[in-house]
Amino acid sequence: MTLAAFLVTIGVLVSFHEYGHFLVARLCRVKVLRFALGFGKPIFTYHAKNGTEWVLAAIPLGGYVKLLDGRDSQQSINAEDRLASFDVKPLWQRSAIVAAGPFANFLLAIVLFTVIYVSGVPQLPARLQAPPEQSIAAKMGVLEGDRVIGWQSLSENRPPSLNEFDAVPSWNALRWLLLDAITGERGFALEMESPQGNRFTKVFNSEDLPRIHPEADPLKALGVMPQIVPSSGWIELKLGPIDAIAFAGERVYLITKVSLRLMIGLFTGDTALKQLSGPLSIADMAGKSAQVGWQPFVGFLALMSISIGLLNLLPFPMLDGGQLLYDAWELVAGKRISVSMQEKLQKLGFFLLIFISLLALFNDLQRYLSP
Repeated sequence: MTLAAFLVTIGVLVSFHEYGHFLVARLCRVKVLRFALGFGKPIFTYHAKNGTEWVLAAIPLGGYVKLLDGRDSQQSINAEDRLASFDVKPLWQRSAIVAAGPFANFLLAIVLFTVIYVSGVPQLPARLQAPPEQSIAAKMGVLEGDRVIGWQSLSENRPPSLNEFDAVPSWNALRWLLLDAITGERGFALEMESPQGNRFTKVFNSEDLPRIHPEADPLKALGVMPQIVPSSGWIELKLGPIDAIAFAGERVYLITKVSLRLMIGLFTGDTALKQLSGPLSIADMAGKSAQVGWQPFVGFLALMSISIGLLNLLPFPMLDGGQLLYDAWELVAGKRISVSMQEKLQKLGFFLLIFISLLALFNDLQRYLSP
């Protein structure tokens, strides 16, 4: 089950990412030489009439789209195909082709979340447990059993407005709102209801919020934690198609913001490097979510798709973000970075990615092999 779930995860996410590149390249009339899923020795090859070679390779840890490109010294381009080469296209088309891969991952996440919300998904209510002592919520008088029913982000020195609270359907939704506020250091107000039915408001100012720290749980420090109830006490979140798309889009935007801030924290020291996960963790989470049911597995796919989209937008050579950084330089400077400089940066990017991959694998081994 774990192996099958892992292969499906990698296959679906990589396929959509690379198909994003492929589709926009074809729309821009760039010739695609190869569409490959996996690396290493090909186990299946198909040659299409338009000249594209479709390859399924033995090592299912990625993929790539190879375009006709005059900068590649190994390619010989005849005069007939010259206009279909990537390097002769306008800057905006080249950038669109590069950005299409991550964009496809974000779009896939919206589609997957939409399927979940349309089908109806059981979720934990936003009813709170007793806050830990010394937590912010405890000092503010939050009690066990209080339920969060409304959310409002606050600007500096602006009190909450009674008419501007957004409904909070479940703890799942509230959790991402809280993480967004904490990582963005932005105050918020909660509209709450006591077990007796009394409504009240609690205001959490930005200066009082806990800061992200490698060794601390920000939600525990905040003191807003869910009350664990049996599955019979869960609520069903089921939306119509239009509302589901809108809610899914908001969820993807929120998760992307939080994930990006935590990713930046890896470089600033606010996020622990041991939180990096590699293929073993991905396989384990894929297998566990698949065993629970199709909805948890689809939700996992959506989260992973967001992560892959974000990862590829990092401004590292060899990633889509690195190429977009080259394009930004070209836009500002009016000229392209030389091929020789790009080759040097590619080597640097390769070693950076190898280092990050080995660190993630080391973290995996520590998680699953340490006693």
